[in-house]
Amino acid sequence: MKINNLLHKLYGTTPGGDGLQPKEALAYGIAGFGQNFVCTIIGSYLTIFLTDALLFGAEGVTVGKITGAMAVAYLMLGTRIFDALNDPIMGSVVDKTRTKWGKCRPYLKWMAIPIAVMTIACFLPVFQAKATWSFIVVAIVYVIWSVVYTVADVPYWGLSTCMTNDTVVRGNLLTVTRLLCTLGAGIVTVFLPIITDSITAKYKYTDADITKIMADKGVDAENAKNFIGTVIKGMEETNADTLKWTYFIAAVVLVVAAIPMFFYGFKHTKERFTADDNPPSFGHNIKLLFKNKELLLIVLSGVLGGARMVYTYTGGLYFAKYVLQNEGMYSLITLLVVPGGLVASILVPWMSKKFTKKWTYITVHLFGGVVMAVMYFVGYDKPWKLIVAAIALVLLGIPQGVNNIITYAMIGDTVDYLEWKTGERGEGICFAMQTLINKIGMAVGAFIGVISFSAAKINAETGFISQAGKDTLWNMLVLSGVISMFACAVPMFFYTITEKRQAKMVAEIETRKASK
Repeated sequence: MKINNLLHKLYGTTPGGDGLQPKEALAYGIAGFGQNFVCTIIGSYLTIFLTDALLFGAEGVTVGKITGAMAVAYLMLGTRIFDALNDPIMGSVVDKTRTKWGKCRPYLKWMAIPIAVMTIACFLPVFQAKATWSFIVVAIVYVIWSVVYTVADVPYWGLSTCMTNDTVVRGNLLTVTRLLCTLGAGIVTVFLPIITDSITAKYKYTDADITKIMADKGVDAENAKNFIGTVIKGMEETNADTLKWTYFIAAVVLVVAAIPMFFYGFKHTKERFTADDNPPSFGHNIKLLFKNKELLLIVLSGVLGGARMVYTYTGGLYFAKYVLQNEGMYSLITLLVVPGGLVASILVPWMSKKFTKKWTYITVHLFGGVVMAVMYFVGYDKPWKLIVAAIALVLLGIPQGVNNIITYAMIGDTVDYLEWKTGERGEGICFAMQTLINKIGMAVGAFIGVISFSAAKINAETGFISQAGKDTLWNMLVLSGVISMFACAVPMFFYTITEKRQAKMVAEIETRKASK
């Protein structure tokens, strides 16, 4: 009984009645927890699977007329943009969906198995290193995965507005859910690099190892590159083959764990606020989208902010592996963000009430831009500078934690705004914009990461990177984040929905419905 009362306080729900209840809210969060197992292994590790396990990041490897690394970069960017453009279509499909389970819930049931199958297919160990056919097959499978995942992701986030129209309760629901999603992603992000690093450690040479071998054999600096390639090539090929199987097994384990969570979320949630009128056409939904100016401001902000967390994507993993020479350090990079993100996430409801969602969002991103600027100018090439960078990462958890939650709550408010303005809710098309933002961020993160990898002239086969390459990698990863942090705050100065205005709009909507 005490736990139940605590959960009611956590979500802001009322015991009894037909309103949202804690068990249902937790089921919604558990589905998101499992969903992020799948999303994270694809979003954070498919790129390095291609460059380091299939060795398309090795020197001299090409796909067609471009280098393997650039082919990977274009694949990540192109697929994610294609995927993002599919979101409005899927949003329209959701708004047209009418089943006995509702319009959003059934997709959790229908898509769990297809997502699982396509996720495992992306990491099949049968792919051959450096083989163009392997790249083509992975690319096709990845595009199919992105479509299948979209079919579940868009209705999942739209479901939150069907469960409750109380902005405070919905904000609390999304706060807890995003924390669970972050936890799910964090488990994969933290532990998988540690596992891959420990399994492949015996196949790697550090700079100190190479220097010692060169000294023992009397190799001078001019012949260093050829020497490194000769000595290490065989071990790196074995390392790549081991990586393939490690990522494949990880994908299978994560998928098996995630599938039941999709079904649990479907079974224990309920849709309460779903339009009963004739479903709108895709063209009509697009028109609705452009009538929702508040939502478009959020979308613009999200697109401009696509690179604000690039250090948590593939680029950060490359930095840990090739500059810090310890892939497991990527786990530390992501863990450092957690304390600030956790505190900020817990405080989002209070900050929203005290300062409004708009000003909370703007303030934390301007703060994040300043922090990253300091981090950029300080650098990384001395121990004390790395300590400054570590402190900066802790502080950068604040905008990351706020952004992970508050944009979902703000988009929920724009659903109410759209209904107040036009009489139509359009949950599907509105929350399709949130998934679009997420995918643009993943696309930009992966693209900048691989572009940085290429610009730094890293050889994935030998692990060679020059000091100039290290500087290039650092500058591109951090400076892109600085620009993105500041840029994403600009559109939100024009956002006008406040908590009071949202409550007033909902009251007016209910009055209209009652009068009918």
